[in-house]
Amino acid sequence: MSKPANALQRLVATAARLPAPLRGRFITAAFTYRVRFAGTGGVRFEVLEEGRAVALIGNRAKVRNHIGGVHAAAMALLAETCSGAVFGLSLPADKLPLLKSMQVDYLKRAQGSLRAEATLALPQRRALAGKERGELIVPVRVTDDSGEEPIKCRMTWAWVPKKRGEA
Repeated sequence: MSKPANALQRLVATAARLPAPLRGRFITAAFTYRVRFAGTGGVRFEVLEEGRAVALIGNRAKVRNHIGGVHAAAMALLAETCSGAVFGLSLPADKLPLLKSMQVDYLKRAQGSLRAEATLALPQRRALAGKERGELIVPVRVTDDSGEEPIKCRMTWAWVPKKRGEA
């Protein structure tokens, strides 16, 4: 018997039934309704599937810094959201995802908009299903419009059992 799907898995399954051009918009709207700060920052999903997430943040006035680029906090938000989504998609419904640590090294000035891609290999996804609690590093790569990486990130996500009544 298979385990019940978590809310994010149900969301992605629903999106899969939509025409391809609408999937990212649907996932973005539903995800940012639940994770409000991602919506405030303007994070948009391009892809969210088992083992892979791609998210974008535009260089808009709302998230710009004093030199006209995407603000450092918005860059970190993009990496955290993207890595958290791919992590959460693999998590059993009875577990709670928690960001344990986030290391962001700012390497260069970002050019234009940003794209994050996070991946979770099959052995990592199996570890999530097979252990009561634990932690793992979710690889995420953030690039700008020039194709360069303005930041390097190390996102460590943990999981613990949900308490009764937690969504």
